[in-house]
Amino acid sequence: MTTQHQSVIFCDFDGTVTEKDNIVAIMEEFSPEGWQPIVNEILNETISIREGVGKMFSRISSDKKEEIVEFVLTRSKIREGFQEFIQFTQSERIPLHIVSGGIDFFVHPVLENKLDSEYVFCNNSDFSNDTIKITWPNACDDQCDNDCGCCKPSVIRRLEEKFPRAEKIVIGDSITDLQASKMADVVFARDYLIEKCEENRIPYTPFETFHDIIHVLEKRGVKS
Repeated sequence: MTTQHQSVIFCDFDGTVTEKDNIVAIMEEFSPEGWQPIVNEILNETISIREGVGKMFSRISSDKKEEIVEFVLTRSKIREGFQEFIQFTQSERIPLHIVSGGIDFFVHPVLENKLDSEYVFCNNSDFSNDTIKITWPNACDDQCDNDCGCCKPSVIRRLEEKFPRAEKIVIGDSITDLQASKMADVVFARDYLIEKCEENRIPYTPFETFHDIIHVLEKRGVKS
């Protein structure tokens, strides 16, 4: 007999919902040379995520907006099982939130008709100047000084008021998911997040598709 767990899910977008990191793909296609060292600085934690992401997009002309959106919609591949995962969370009444270090102008189009925008937290964008400016509606609260950009721990704390006794499930793949993973009761990790979880001694379950996650959650008997 499985134990029933009251749960709420916080899922990354780039490299998790999508198979590849859209920000890296956008930089490869649209940014002048010189963005690669910025990515390395973010991964090495020598500059903050907010500073790094802001720097990278400031290198791209604002008139590329529609071209970038079309590029992401055309090239971005959704990870296997994601639609079934949404259906699973809905049928089990488990709150699912996408919490992303990505940017609104490409995150929302990819998730359109999949998940209501009220459940999506990400960075915003301003195209009113010559180059793209990133804005930060989900910046760090007074309990975080990591300058995250989209601060996943702050979003989790904000939503905890709605789900005070629920176990927190975090799904992710990279450095942007590390701080949220430290707060989680359950972590599903892939790629670079596995390395960071092991480095920080955070228990995790590896995954490749969302079918893997569904299988584990079904065995655990999660519910809303």
